[in-house]
Formats: sequence, structure tokens, C-alpha cells
Amino acid sequence: MSGAMTTDDEQLANTCRMLRDHGQSKKYYHDIEGYNGRLDAIQAGILRVKLRKLAEWNEQRRKCASVYDQQLVSLEGGIVLPVQPTWAKSVYHLYVIRVPCRDELRAYLADEGIGTGIHYPIPLHLQTAYQELGLQKGDFPVSENIASEILSLPMYPHLRLDQQQQVGGKVQKFLLR
Repeated sequence: MSGAMTTDDEQLANTCRMLRDHGQSKKYYHDIEGYNGRLDAIQAGILRVKLRKLAEWNEQRRKCASVYDQQLVSLEGGIVLPVQPTWAKSVYHLYVIRVPCRDELRAYLADEGIGTGIHYPIPLHLQTAYQELGLQKGDFPVSENIASEILSLPMYPHLRLDQQQQVGGKVQKFLLR
């Protein structure tokens, strides 16, 4: 299912844009509750082909996560690595570490040509979409602290070992300085 909308009302157009993208006015800033329904027939056809590779790609991501784990485990105390419960088998869509000096590490990695991400930098209770709940900064200090420390390292099925070694090496160099 798909659709289209036309309007000369800029406010209505902006609201519709936010509704189609999880209520975001910009990435990770949710002003209203929204949706994500962007799968059209062409994307469905491509997905059908790609699904045949899903198990292989998930296993490759697990191997990549294992390499990061081995590289970064010695830094424990200055870094928090992802935890996989014994009852789970993560697919590592993201490989998210926690470091108190997240912004400085991110800038350093960017200077070294390594892209990173900050997935979900604002806790839900501080999103504009939920301001009617009356929650404020300080109401969920653990979530707020974690949101200020999370950093997603490069992660995708075809990430090469030498690329991971470069990322891990740069993270080590920064944190051991």
C-alpha cells in the first residue's frame, strides 16, 4: 500500500512528513508519534532476493562482533561492550559501545576517517512527542547517562578483518592515551 498527498499548507506538509518517518522532525528527534511504512513492490522484490542471504549475513555480523569483542575486551573499565545474554543470539544490527568520552572518541575516529553513529541520542522521555507525560531531565538518570555515552562502531556483514583491526586499534589508541 502506498499513497500521495498534495497541499499548499506548509504546516500540514511538515506534519505528514513527520508522520511517515516515525514522527521525526530530524533524525532521532521525535516531535509526534509516527509510522514507518515505506516498503513498495520494488523494495519487496529486492528484499525477497536478499532474504536468501539473511542467515549468512547475520552470521558474518556475529563474527564481526566477536572480533570487536576480542579487540576491545582489554579496555574494560574505560568501555562497556555489548552484552549477549546466554539465552539470546544477537544479529548485531549495530555494535554499540559505551564510553564516558563518547564525543571526543567520535571526533577522533572521524579525524582518522572512521565513521560512527549515535543511535538514539535522546531518551524517549525527553522526546517532544512525549512531553505531555510531564517527564523532565533527571527523571530517568540511567537512560540519560547511557544516551550520552553510546557510540555505534562500523558494523555490516561485509566488514573486512583489516577494517575492524583499524577501528579497534584506533579505539584502543584513543582510550589508552
